[in-house]
Amino acid sequence: MNKLNEDRRDFLKLAGALPATVAGSWAFAQVPDAAPTVAAMGDIAPQDRVFITNEDSNTISVINPASNTVDTTINLTSFDEDARSPFRYVTGGVMPTHAAMIHKPLYHGCIDAHGAVPNPDGTLLATSGRGSSNIYLIDAVNRKVLGNLPNPQAGPTTNPDRLSSGILLGREPHEPTFTRNGRELWVTLRGEDRIAILDVALARKQVTGEAANAVRAYVPTLNGPAQVWFSKDGALAFVISQKVAQLEIFKVNTDARGYSRPERLRIVDISAQDKPAFTPFQKLSPDGSQMWLSHKLADAVSIVSVRDPGQVMATISLGEMARPNHLEFVDNARGQVAYMSLARVDDGGPNGAASSRLAIIDRSVPVAQQKVFGLVYTGGREAHGLWTNPANNLLYVAHEQDELPGTPNAGQTVCSAFDVFNPLQPKLITQIPLGALKLPSGELRNKKSINLVYVRPGTKGQTA
Repeated sequence: MNKLNEDRRDFLKLAGALPATVAGSWAFAQVPDAAPTVAAMGDIAPQDRVFITNEDSNTISVINPASNTVDTTINLTSFDEDARSPFRYVTGGVMPTHAAMIHKPLYHGCIDAHGAVPNPDGTLLATSGRGSSNIYLIDAVNRKVLGNLPNPQAGPTTNPDRLSSGILLGREPHEPTFTRNGRELWVTLRGEDRIAILDVALARKQVTGEAANAVRAYVPTLNGPAQVWFSKDGALAFVISQKVAQLEIFKVNTDARGYSRPERLRIVDISAQDKPAFTPFQKLSPDGSQMWLSHKLADAVSIVSVRDPGQVMATISLGEMARPNHLEFVDNARGQVAYMSLARVDDGGPNGAASSRLAIIDRSVPVAQQKVFGLVYTGGREAHGLWTNPANNLLYVAHEQDELPGTPNAGQTVCSAFDVFNPLQPKLITQIPLGALKLPSGELRNKKSINLVYVRPGTKGQTA
């Protein structure tokens, strides 16, 4: 019997020895270790960073995984670009509500920072502002917004930069995705029924004022498109929706210059798998053979064939009110799993506090036999984005809700770091409080984390 099977056998023995009520719910309280394991720490490069979009504060938290601390908070707001009251985060000594902040008449910053994705070599990030109908480009090496200009009114009580307006695209840009060759960025407009396709080279120039329009085309698609993800060879584009129970598949049909000429291949009815018609996230398996679809309101994940595009191979139930958000794969010498972040918050987490959990699906068995192998507490509430490092032995998880009173990070939004050296038995390393963006007029707390990506600039990543 090989080592992987021995580990799985021992783990199942342990579960079998637990009381039925505990084993059935997999209610293991994970207590953070003092520091990352040697195995995990050995696979962090100096340039590695974790980027997290914070929807309520319109900021991006940047974590250094070597120290598991926030080393940068990228400002996507336009507060404090001017010393006069209408432009300030704090007006008349009072911090306004979130809704009041972003509806100030002279605010031109991001509204509802949401989607994020790295380009194939990890040097560039695209981030969507759902409410402001635009996308921003982020230099992942220097951790700065492209297109920002020096603030002509800069002084001791103002920000030094004036925020770029990004690129205006249409209603509800939800998730951006780079093509495999990096030449284009496809952005699903969830409030419409089309996809905006941008020329990345022109987009870099548009945000700096050197070009007028980077949008190559608007492609009609399903109503309420949530995300595009490409096949490993870049030949197919899979489009999911949060308004109709359908999956649309396009031939990318790349020309000699590397630009797409999309052609619809087929529309697949997935109403049997997703009756509520709400599929917000998808991702390709590491070997490129399967597209996994997260059905949030159906509390399930479906596995769709890429080789026979659109064939539903299996649908896995995640449990009542699981409310899955994102998914991530870990394949290493110790196992093959898929992790699903669950929005549901359960009692009994680390230090006895309420916490969300990750569902662990063992992918080493045939597709028909795959199911939830176990659950692990994330140490945060309403788990959302998650991403692994290139070595597949570290996993980071973002959360939407603040931590509870009486907990170590009360009132903070936290990111959780896991050692997944053994993917079937993930170990919570630490919680990372995201803190606040320090503006001249006050501190803007980083709130409601959505997308999370782990980036190693200059190295081919998951979108390559």
